[in-house]
Amino acid sequence: PYRVAVIGRTLNRNYGHGIDKVWLDIPETKIVAVADDNPRGLEAECRRLKVDAKHGYTDHRKMLEAEKPDIVAVCQRWLDMHATHVIDAAERGVRGIYCEKPMCRTLEEADAMVAACEKHDVKFCLAHQTRYSPRLKVVEQLLESGRIGQVLEYRAHGKEDRRGGGEDLWVLGTHVLNLANHFGGDPLWCFADVRQDGKPVTKEHVREGPEGIGPLAGDSVQAMYRMADGATAYFNSVKDAGGSPSRFGLTVYGPKGVIEMHTGHLPPVFILEDSSWTPGRTGKKWLPVTSAGVNEPEPLEDGGLHGGNKLAVADLIDAIENDRQPESSIYEGRTAVSMIVSCFESHRVGGPVTFPLKTRKNPLTLL
Repeated sequence: PYRVAVIGRTLNRNYGHGIDKVWLDIPETKIVAVADDNPRGLEAECRRLKVDAKHGYTDHRKMLEAEKPDIVAVCQRWLDMHATHVIDAAERGVRGIYCEKPMCRTLEEADAMVAACEKHDVKFCLAHQTRYSPRLKVVEQLLESGRIGQVLEYRAHGKEDRRGGGEDLWVLGTHVLNLANHFGGDPLWCFADVRQDGKPVTKEHVREGPEGIGPLAGDSVQAMYRMADGATAYFNSVKDAGGSPSRFGLTVYGPKGVIEMHTGHLPPVFILEDSSWTPGRTGKKWLPVTSAGVNEPEPLEDGGLHGGNKLAVADLIDAIENDRQPESSIYEGRTAVSMIVSCFESHRVGGPVTFPLKTRKNPLTLL
């Protein structure tokens, strides 16, 4: 089996969304070691993962050098150490890395992560679990067949809860912007406005963000992107403006109708075949989309985030064995970070910014 080492940080949001435990259900892998800079958390995680305490380390570098794992799971939700852990793992001979989202804090870090993985031929997979949903394949087929016509718009929303605005953009926007990138190709430019209490964000509004994000600002983000397929993508998040149930997801508009997709292993997906986009006027119905097709019963059981992690890890292992990039690759991870950062950079310069961005640091440090 592939030897897996787990890196987490008990005092910094633990082990993410099951990134540590998924390996227990993967027959091709065996967890051989755990690193956690908190001794009590390390002891508890070793028990949870059934790893002998002598293979627990408070220094991840010592673990990598002593255990020589094939695959590393970078688990913590806080992203301030993602780049360090990924680069250290790549430089010490691992073959694959499964990493919690968001990928990192800046494009400068993303560039360094890409360089390390390229230099050492490491396959990197980011935990965008929706990318592995069996329902995503059906949405791809619907779009490719022209079921709603040529795509005109992508509209993405975060959860718009207490984190609405800049934090929502970072923590949850990574998922939906990655979906827009997947369907629409790479972004060409971004034009965005970031506000705090109704006022344009200035240097005075910048604070240290939670979850290791770094400098952060804004309780409202309105962004527009031009995508490679010619469609326009939008991201919107306003604090405490979320719906119930949540609007968190991506909606795709075409001249023949609309497809709505949320997030998860088997996320809610619907299609409206209505060229007016207003079923209140036409009487047209939203139809559910399952892994079996439009308005068909779902033959699969929803595995939640764990189900998504299992599919992602299977893809990572196949990528290692067949020398290809995973579906949710390090390059797509960098693009998601770029789409996030571009909102703050566009706001800073007061107009559209083109990709690739010239600014590789956090734009809010340049206000």
